Amino acid sequence: MPFVPHTEEEINEMLSVIGVDSIENLFDEIPAHLKIETLEKVPAGLNEMSINRLMQKRAAKDGQPLCFIGAGAYDHHIPAAVWQITTRGEYYTAYTPYQAEASQGTLQLTYEYQSMISALTSMDVSNASLYDGASAVAEAALMAVRVNRKSKSRKILVPRSLNPTYTRVTNTIVKHQNIELLDIEFDSASSKISMSALEAYSGEDITAVVISQPNFFGTLEDVDAITNWAHENNIVVIAVVNPLSLALLKPPGQWGETGADIAVGDGQPLGAPMSSGGPYYGFMCCKKAYVRQMPGRIVGRTVDQQGREGFVLTLQAREQHIRRSKATSNICTNQGLVVTASTIHMSLLGPQGLKQTAISCHQNTQLMLEKLTAIDGVELVFDQPRFHEAVLRLNKSASDVLNKLAEQNILGGYGLSNEYPELENCILVCATELRIAEDIEMFASALTAALITESEIKESVNKR
Repeated sequence: MPFVPHTEEEINEMLSVIGVDSIENLFDEIPAHLKIETLEKVPAGLNEMSINRLMQKRAAKDGQPLCFIGAGAYDHHIPAAVWQITTRGEYYTAYTPYQAEASQGTLQLTYEYQSMISALTSMDVSNASLYDGASAVAEAALMAVRVNRKSKSRKILVPRSLNPTYTRVTNTIVKHQNIELLDIEFDSASSKISMSALEAYSGEDITAVVISQPNFFGTLEDVDAITNWAHENNIVVIAVVNPLSLALLKPPGQWGETGADIAVGDGQPLGAPMSSGGPYYGFMCCKKAYVRQMPGRIVGRTVDQQGREGFVLTLQAREQHIRRSKATSNICTNQGLVVTASTIHMSLLGPQGLKQTAISCHQNTQLMLEKLTAIDGVELVFDQPRFHEAVLRLNKSASDVLNKLAEQNILGGYGLSNEYPELENCILVCATELRIAEDIEMFASALTAALITESEIKESVNKR
């Protein structure tokens, strides 16, 4: 939607109405010594053609590499209609006002989004979204402390197989609120949460446990067993899920005997481009019993006195309103535009489209692993049921190999040794529905070449 600035005539007309001679006089209460004449470090404004050229030039610096990195952000196909509709003026600039019911279109879209996410996760209610997946985990931790009133410890069990970024962000947000995150080891053979590590806390006062499905390594956890163990020990279950995977996998609302209590994740796989890191959005769902402890807004559908359908803010426990000291969160906004794109994306694909996308991702991942593990010097580390990701061990420096692949315009995976020293020279690789057989062959060929050292090349040449 184009934004046309006010004309000089319009500006003069507005000044005349309020009885001010100039814009300068409109701000005459600002002392003269605080004003500056020019903004020397701010470049001059550009016209539309020039700004388009500049932004295209900057975007081109990112290039269009062949991407086999997942680790929380995924290169999926997004139907052209998704962002064509999302960037229409009605959506692009719409924002729920404080008199929210005046914006029925925005409220209806949010209601549809909440309905879809609740159905996808099999949870009772969803809020209107959060900032991203990492902060959603942090908000879930804060919520769990409010929900589990029987627990006084404020201790939350967090598996090391959770996305490390999620763990760091959560710790940053909750550590000054006397909430302690306790690391839970994963089994070195399977990468699953170690049940023996969990059971060491049986009978102790633990507030919540986080379960990532799939985990950071792509492995599927024994969610039913962990959920039942947690509830037997009066522990709140926080599910961290990839929303696309739920088109295939059991949703968190059906884990164990009674389901997870809170479900969160990043909505990026549902219609948001990778965009060099964002913006994305976080989703949050919970059981109905805990809805008043869930941060953010909830939109409901109702009828007025004439029986006409309308949409309203059913709950809006936000800190801008009264009783701020009792606010459930410091959330001041949500990622409404990306949520709009996700809602349109899910509407266009439907249940079957999402399922077929998830199946294609899994098939491509399996094909990729088949091709890559056939290469000398490449080994699959965790041979377990998986979705999206897998861990490969290389017989050369992982960072050197990834750099060589980058020189070939291939993003060949995510190095794990910084977060997981025990996985030295291991990389996390991922294939979505966009990585066709031709792409995988190109990756395999480039990886084969990257694993050959200069001395091996010379030796091969000498033999010839």
